[in-house]
Amino acid sequence: MVVSVLGFGGAEIGFEAAPQTDVDKLLNAALDSGLNVIDTGECYADSEQKIGAAVASRRGDFYLFTKCGHSSGFDLPDWDPKMLAMTVDRSLQRLQTDCVDLIQLHSCSEAILRQGDAIEVLQRAREAGKTRYIGYSGDTLDALYAVECGAFDSLQTSVNIADQECVTLTLPKAAERGMAVIAKRPVANVAWRSGSTPPINGYYRTYWERLQKLRFQFLEGEDAVSTALRFTLSQPAISVAIVGTKNPSRWAVNSAYARLGALSDLDLQSIRDRWAQVAPSDWVGQQ
Repeated sequence: MVVSVLGFGGAEIGFEAAPQTDVDKLLNAALDSGLNVIDTGECYADSEQKIGAAVASRRGDFYLFTKCGHSSGFDLPDWDPKMLAMTVDRSLQRLQTDCVDLIQLHSCSEAILRQGDAIEVLQRAREAGKTRYIGYSGDTLDALYAVECGAFDSLQTSVNIADQECVTLTLPKAAERGMAVIAKRPVANVAWRSGSTPPINGYYRTYWERLQKLRFQFLEGEDAVSTALRFTLSQPAISVAIVGTKNPSRWAVNSAYARLGALSDLDLQSIRDRWAQVAPSDWVGQQ
């Protein structure tokens, strides 16, 4: 797959109840502008349904990724093989397609991966033509095992100015194995915009706390989001960065930032050096 630098992340349109009309406008405008990756997940509320309704008629214009692992309505445990197989079929129905380009196990533990049966469900889905590739979405030592076990075609992991563990832990190994790498949370949920007040959304809290200690000077300027995004895109292993939004105008802004290209070596190293100075060992990758 030859992917665009930026992809669309579907969590926000589900969790934040974006109107279908906004999703239609957002996704079609993004596809018209050159985006060709849409990533979602079975547990993102009604994200899959909204994406299917918006762009199923344009299926040949983009690569479609989803995730599985959580029961999300089925009366079976998370990671149960029977439930996983049912989830794959449900995702295809919701997305209004007979095949996705990538199905990813969604943040399961190393222990689950080692059992092997969850991976086997995805392998069977690939053999049955329900997906072209299989991947793992997750972080820290779980992600490291997923890379090293050799079962997956891709890794989706958090990488941003407030989440740099993967830069040395998993990204080089994934690149060595020829895996695609999808960067999630590439602008650290712009958690710095809360200022000195902790963000209301607890999902952003860890990044906010880290940024309070990292105190990157560039976050005080007009180019904060641009610099944060370009830091992620400057990591050589990254294939595509997934940016989530429910704002129809946001794609054009992010696309303009991406077109500025990689950060200078000096700026990139400054961010890495600050992380090395401040980050304790327990600042691990965040789901």
